[in-house]
Amino acid sequence: MNFSLTPSLEQFVRDQAASGDYNNASEVVREALRLFKRVEEERAAKMAHLRAAIHEGDDAVARGDGVSIPSNETLDGFFDEL
Repeated sequence: MNFSLTPSLEQFVRDQAASGDYNNASEVVREALRLFKRVEEERAAKMAHLRAAIHEGDDAVARGDGVSIPSNETLDGFFDEL
């Protein structure tokens, strides 16, 4: 697999490899991809949780269990509690 990096990213990878924390540039890139994968997995889990909450809210409104939020301040307080 081949890929290109911008000059600044290439320098960053070289600097990280030269720091002694990694043996070579490939290790730096693998670590970066592992971190990116973790971030994406966490994002996907949050989105799934949000979709489930929206579905639950839609069901509650359909049952007549909705809550009226009369102002932006009340809405802000509601989201702060989430």
